[in-house]
Amino acid sequence: MLQPGLSLDLTFPVTPDLTAKAVGSGTLEVLATPIMIARMEQAAWTAVAPHLADGESTVGTLMNVQHLSPTPVGMEVTCRAELVQAEGRRLVFQVSAWDARGPVGQGSHERAVIQSGRFVEKARKKLTGTP
Repeated sequence: MLQPGLSLDLTFPVTPDLTAKAVGSGTLEVLATPIMIARMEQAAWTAVAPHLADGESTVGTLMNVQHLSPTPVGMEVTCRAELVQAEGRRLVFQVSAWDARGPVGQGSHERAVIQSGRFVEKARKKLTGTP
């Protein structure tokens, strides 16, 4: 059973390949919003993964995040995900990001606990058109 309070911090350097210009989300050489969101998701699934049963995983279902401040190449960013609600298969996280100068992003993120094998099979059926 997953309990609220599980959390994980993930720190990474902003490198040229993580900028808005490099990933196509803008023209500036600052941390790209999609990268910040991906790292928030990574912190969330990594926080709960050790507590899942064999054959289970989580998938993202909702992200509601504000990108509050730019971070230039060369600085580090820390993303935190904290599980604040667990109802059945639905997991709700508070997510945040900051650099040495202060807040970078904040919001909420939801994930669903799934059976990995069934989930992958459902995705593969899309290739064949099988319901």
